[in-house]
Formats: sequence, C-alpha cells, structure tokens
Amino acid sequence: MFSLFQAVMPKEMRFFDLFDRQAKTLVDGAQALGEVLQGGASIVSGCAKVIAAEEEADEITAEVMLAVRRTFITPFDRSDIKDLISTLDDAIDQMRKTAKVVTLFEVNSFDPATQELGRIILAAAQLTAESVSLLGSMRANVGKLSELHAKIALLEDEADAIYDAGRKALFQLHGKGGKGSDPMAYIIGVDIYSHLEKVVDRLEDVANRIGGIVIEQV
Repeated sequence: MFSLFQAVMPKEMRFFDLFDRQAKTLVDGAQALGEVLQGGASIVSGCAKVIAAEEEADEITAEVMLAVRRTFITPFDRSDIKDLISTLDDAIDQMRKTAKVVTLFEVNSFDPATQELGRIILAAAQLTAESVSLLGSMRANVGKLSELHAKIALLEDEADAIYDAGRKALFQLHGKGGKGSDPMAYIIGVDIYSHLEKVVDRLEDVANRIGGIVIEQV
C-alpha cells in the first residue's frame, strides 16, 4: 500500500539538479587538475581552482543531506541519494588531496604519464557528468547508462596500467642504481601517481553507485 502511495505522490525533483551541479564540480576540478599537471606557472592557479570546486561540492553535499531530511517523498531511496552525493564528493575530495601533495612538496613539473592520467580523469569526469544527467530519466536511458559505465571502467583499467608503468619508470630512474638516483623524487612521484589513480577509482565508484541505483529502480 505504501509503495502505491509513493507512486502517486509528487516527488522532490530538485535532487537531480543538485546531482548535476555536483557532477559539474567534478568536471571543473578535473579541468583544473589538468592545468596543474601542465606544470610551471599554471600550478598555482590550477590548485586554486581545484580547491574552489571542492568547496562548492561540500556546499552542495550539505544541501542534499538537508533536503533528504526535509523531503517527504524522494525520487529514489534516501540511502541511495546520500551514498551517491557522498561518492561524488569523495571524487572531488581526492582531486583536492592531489593538488595538496603537489603544493606541499613544491612539485613544478610532471612526466607525460602523469599528464595522461590527468586526461583520463577529465574524460572519466565528463562521462560521470553525462551519466548523472540521465538519472532523472533513467528508465528511458538504461542502455546509455550501461554504456557510460563500461567506458568509465575501461578508463579505470587504462589508469591502472599507466599507474603501474609510471611507478616502475620512477623506480628505474630514481631507485637504487638508477640514473637519477633520487629517493625523495621517487617517493613524491609515487605519491602523486597514487593520488591520481585514486581519483579515477573514486569516479568508478560513482559509476558503480549509479549502476546500483538503476538496477534497483528499473
């Protein structure tokens, strides 16, 4: 009886607008992170943009959490809404952590593999934003959502391969007997690789969360 009641009651649809706004912070953050990874003078401005995107994401997350408590009928399960907005927020948080490491260790240049991870992050963020934009009409877009999920998973696999190859290259350059032989450069480089790889992982977490919602709702 209650499920029938839910079906006929109007639902609070502004959640989808909030999800879209949150997904946009991911794209903004990914673009700014790419700017950081260009190195040189763009690092300071890029880091500032990442921080601004993350702070906006925190505000949106708080707004969603408040709306969940105050809304009688939500478009889908409350726990799924909270999980989705939190997972989106985790992704932009990880971008900020990456920028923090760059600033903390005063890194001013990045190798091509690191920059390639930045391009993968941007591509995954854009696919994530597209997926989020379809949530309001998920029943009509099941196939498209599945396709986007698969593309993000492929990007995550690609990022894993770059992450492994990048760490190996750093070890060969800076490890014992390496040409550069700089242990600190190795440690910092691996730390940056790890943070970038985690950004992609968090974006895949969003795709998985969306996939779970679609299964439950459709």
